[in-house]
Formats: sequence, structure tokens, C-alpha cells
Amino acid sequence: MHLTHELTEAERRSLHSVLTTVRGNPYQDYPAFAQAVADLIASGSVPSFLTEVCDRIQADRRAGVDVHVLRNCPLDDEVPLLGNADPLADKYARKTTFVAEALHTLFSQLTGAPLLAYATRFNGDFFTDVIAHDQYAGQQTGFTEGELVFHNDRTAHRVRADFITLLGMRCPEGDLVYTGFVSGRELLTRLTDAEQKVLREPYFVTPFDVVSKDANQGLTQSGHHPILENAYSFRYLDTHTTVAADSPDEAKDALIALKNSLARAERTRHRIRTGDLFTFANQDGLHNRERIEVHDHDRARERWLLKTYAFRDEARAERFADEWVGAVPGRVGD
Repeated sequence: MHLTHELTEAERRSLHSVLTTVRGNPYQDYPAFAQAVADLIASGSVPSFLTEVCDRIQADRRAGVDVHVLRNCPLDDEVPLLGNADPLADKYARKTTFVAEALHTLFSQLTGAPLLAYATRFNGDFFTDVIAHDQYAGQQTGFTEGELVFHNDRTAHRVRADFITLLGMRCPEGDLVYTGFVSGRELLTRLTDAEQKVLREPYFVTPFDVVSKDANQGLTQSGHHPILENAYSFRYLDTHTTVAADSPDEAKDALIALKNSLARAERTRHRIRTGDLFTFANQDGLHNRERIEVHDHDRARERWLLKTYAFRDEARAERFADEWVGAVPGRVGD
């Protein structure tokens, strides 16, 4: 874990006070909400400690540090309890203040990493709830309380986030649930040049996740894609990404080598606490969820993380500018 900064109580209160001044509803008009946050920055109202922390995170990312944690971040004064039957509807009805969303947006803007949303999921919201949904119980998706294999989010999709940021809204103290991370650089060191070369070929396919398929019945499986992209980006969903039927035999050998490397790779683990802002690379690494010790199953289903996707920088986002849905920057289709 890379603990970047733990806010003092004075810092937390100061930042909370600033965030409460942001007006608007991000679920009704995200562009206006984002502009209100931008105006906050322009006014010079953002505490200097946060600007300095975000500057350091940007420098770290350029230097290859993929994981950061801010602890004791401000949340809404009232964090509603969401049910598991339809948590999104509960959030819309019960969450009437947006301090957490303002924090996410501010962090995105200060780190120069524009947010990304998918028009066909959760009404195109830029903030999604990692919480157990009854309809996905027992399935391999973040919207269940179960464990998750190592993966990138939205592996089968063409447009994928460079970074994921999770804010702990409600994290039961008595349970040990960890997010694990393996960097792409670490995986690369465990693969031979020949294996890397094969993994860079479009010999592989990944099925779309169950939530995406529910939103768009036309989605079944990705087209052929490489697993290894750029310098050390891995497009991979363990136990799901497989060799395409028409691929050569060496593709299967390379996939097995990757699985072995993943099993042996050095990894970091972080237990997200309430008020933690945990941010990590989505493509330049793989992440999972491990339930080490859970004492109360019903309480574990209340665990709620507010998640955002982000592009690496403005230049990366602009590559997809002609795909914005509804002329909203950052909102793309399938």
C-alpha cells in the first residue's frame, strides 16, 4: 500500500467545509456540477495541502507509482443506508447532499485525469456504487459481496479507464475485505520476450460482464484483442479471458505463462476503510477482491464504495471526443 496522505482532523474539516459549497446535483447535470468544482479551484478556495498531494500523485504516476491512498477524507454528513434490491434508486431517493461526489470530481480535476462514464450503465452516471445487488448474487461482478478474480474493469470494452478511484462510504470495521493490486511492470518481469510477443497479438477474447450484457443484450464477447498493450498494460480478466478459436497453439502457452506469473507476482493489498480514497491503475495493472474474514454476512452486504473511472489525462480523453454521448465529455457508449 502507498499511503500518500492521512488528513488531519483540521484538514478534513477544512476540506469538508469547502466541498459543501459546491452546488448542483451530479446525477441530474454532471457537466454543471463539474464546472462548479472547476470554479472552486479557480477561486483559490481549495486547501493547499490537497493541491500539493495531487501534484505529488501526478508526479508519482509519471514515475510509475500506480497506487495511492488518501485516508480520513470528508464524506457527507449523512451517509444513507442503501438496500440491496435497488441501491441506485435508493441513492437517488436518500442521498440529498453530494460532498463525496464533489471530492471525487475535485480529485479528478486536480490530478488532471478526466472522469469517464458509460451511457448504457447506471443511467450514464459518472459515480457508481460498488455494493451488493441482489440480482447479481454469486456472479463475477463488483456488484456482489463475493470475491473477485484479478482483472481490469470493463475488459471486453474498447474504451477502458486508465485509473479507478474508490471512496469508502460505508466499510464495516469488523470485516477484513481487501483490494489486491499487481502492477503491469511486475508481471512483465516474469514473462519471457517470446511470451510477451505472443501476448501482444490479437489472439484472445473476453466475454462482456453480466452488468453490460443486462444493459445491452447485443453484447456477448469482445473481438479479438491482445492481452499485453502499450509498455505494460494488461487487458485481462482471469478465468474469463481465453484464446480465440482460430489462434495458434503458442497463444495458449503464453496465456498459461501469464496465469503462472500472476500467481507468483508480488502484490499489494489495501483494506478500504470508511473515508479512504483509494486510487490505482486499471490498465497498467490488475486488481481483485479478497474476503479474508467476514463476521456478519448481512452487514457485509452494506459495504458501499463510491467509484469513478478516469482517463490518464486530457490528451487521452480527447482521443475519444467524437464518441461523447449527448455531447457530454467523458460519457461514451459500449
